[in-house]
Amino acid sequence: MSKSPADDVVSIYREHADAFVRQRGTGLIERAWLDAFLALLPGASPRVLDIGCGFGVPIAQYLIERGCRITGVDTSVPLLNRAKAAFPEHRWVAADMRQMAVAGPFDGLIAWHSFFHLSPEDQRGMFGEFGRLAAPGAVLMFTSGTGLGEAIGEFEGRPLYHGSLEGAEYRELLAGGGFEVVRHVVEDAGCGGATVWVAKRIEDKEMVRPER
Repeated sequence: MSKSPADDVVSIYREHADAFVRQRGTGLIERAWLDAFLALLPGASPRVLDIGCGFGVPIAQYLIERGCRITGVDTSVPLLNRAKAAFPEHRWVAADMRQMAVAGPFDGLIAWHSFFHLSPEDQRGMFGEFGRLAAPGAVLMFTSGTGLGEAIGEFEGRPLYHGSLEGAEYRELLAGGGFEVVRHVVEDAGCGGATVWVAKRIEDKEMVRPER
């Protein structure tokens, strides 16, 4: 059986951490979305889980500067070491998002340009985890593709995998995890063409798994 490019994503970010830091930079075209995320977070000093946090710049940094307490999860230890050095008062965990050894609940969960590196099947399995880790009233924000399928990009000469579900299935899975969609924009021109989802955990609602 041939190996899927999805299986190489972890090693790419581990082996090419320096290149990622250079190319990612510190620009923040995501600012408007982050501000919308912050505006929905409940309470003061909210606990935020940054899934695929990289080296903590600029997204975690922006949230930290606005009072959030960050737990960052990433598979790339070289990137996490940079985050730990820059923001030692926050928690940085080396883990695959599919097997996160973190305890909630969190007031916010964000998976910006990370969740879409999972295969469609692995993405489906994540919504139960989102529900498990989210406090009542918590906010979930993630980026996705625009329709069911897979796409292969390129990073440092290696194929970089991206997967997506249909929008209707994301809505179904969010509802099954106890979330309602607050905002959804497909290929936001003001944010580099990102397709963004923002959802809020319905308070005191038990998770209901959708029928397949």
